[in-house]
Amino acid sequence: MTLEDLAHHMAAWLDGSGAHSDMVVSSRVRLARNLEAFPFVHRATEEQLSEIAAQALTAGEQSDVLEDASFFDTSHLSEILRQVLVERHLISPALARARRHRGILVERRERCSVMINEEDHLRIQTIQSGFEPQKAWELVDRMDDELSRSLDYAYSEQWGYLTACPTNVGTGLRASVLIHLPGLVLTQQKDAVLRGVTQVGLVARGFYGEGSQIVGNLFQISNQVTLGRNEQETIGHLEKVTRELIRYEEHAREQLIREARFQIEDKIWRALAILENARLLTSQEFMNLASAVRLGISMSVIQKPDIRLLNELMVTTQPSHLQQRAGEKLDPAERDVLRASLVRERLHRKDAEGGEKNKEKAG
Repeated sequence: MTLEDLAHHMAAWLDGSGAHSDMVVSSRVRLARNLEAFPFVHRATEEQLSEIAAQALTAGEQSDVLEDASFFDTSHLSEILRQVLVERHLISPALARARRHRGILVERRERCSVMINEEDHLRIQTIQSGFEPQKAWELVDRMDDELSRSLDYAYSEQWGYLTACPTNVGTGLRASVLIHLPGLVLTQQKDAVLRGVTQVGLVARGFYGEGSQIVGNLFQISNQVTLGRNEQETIGHLEKVTRELIRYEEHAREQLIREARFQIEDKIWRALAILENARLLTSQEFMNLASAVRLGISMSVIQKPDIRLLNELMVTTQPSHLQQRAGEKLDPAERDVLRASLVRERLHRKDAEGGEKNKEKAG
C-alpha cells in the first residue's frame, strides 16, 4: 500500500458506526512505550534511532493485527504528505516536523498504527468509530502484547512503563473521545461543563489534540493521569464522564428545541444549502457549517447527508488532502475553490445515489 492509496480511501474510524456515532465521532487509545536497551528519543543517536525503528518493524511483521501494515518513513515524505498523515490523525504535528529515522506503521483500514521515534520510541494507537473506548482498549492491548513478544520495554516495578515525558509514566495510556457538543456551545453551558471535566481529571482539547484549535464544536476529551490508576480504571472513567457529557448535550438540545426551534432549524437548513451550493469554502467555514448539519441529522431535522459522508468530508477537505487531490501545492484561495467543489460534488452524488435507490424500491 502506498501513501497515495491511503489518502484516497476512507479510514474505518470515519464510517459512522459504533455507539452514539452522531455525537461521538471516534474513540482513541494510545500507549507510550520505550525499548529498555536505548536512550529516550531526544537523547538517542541517529544509529540508535535507526536500530529502534528496525526492531519495531520486525516486531510489527510478527503481529497478527499489523500483518498487512505498511511503513512510511516521514523523513522521506513531502511536507504535503506528512500533513496528510496529520490530518488523518495518524501522526502528531511533532512527528511531521521531525527528521531521520521516524515514521508510522499503519494497517490498511487505519484502525491500528504505531508511531516510531516520536517523543517515545513507540506510540501504539487504535481509533474506533463512535463511542467505543473499551473496544479500542482491547485492540490496542492486543497489539501491545504482540509487539512485546519481540521487544523489551523499559519498565519499573515501582513506576510502571517509563516514558520521555513524566506525565505519561505508569500505564503510558492516553484514551480520548472526539465528541460534538454544539448544544452546550449554543446554550452557553460549554465553559461550566468543561470545567467540570477538568475537575475530574480529564482535559478538553481541540480537533488535533494538544495545542490545537477547537473547530466545528468538536472536542477531544482525554485522561490526564497515567500513574496510580490501571488501564481499565482509566477507560471506565473516560466512559463514565463521556456518558455524562452526552446527557448534558442531549438536555441542551432539548432546551434549544423548546426555546428556539425555528432559529435552530433555520440555522441547520441554511448550513446545508450553503454546503450544497457554495463556490468558496474556507476550512473553518466548512467545519462550522458541517457542525450545524451534523446537529440537524442527530436531531432528525434533516435526513441527509449521512454521518459517514460528513466524517469523510471532515478529513478530505483539509488543506493537505486537497493539495494531494490536486497533485500540486495550492494557495488558500485555490483550496477554498476546490473545497467547495468537492463538497458540492459529494453531496449531489449522494443525493443522486439516494434517488436511484428509491427508484429501485418503487420498481
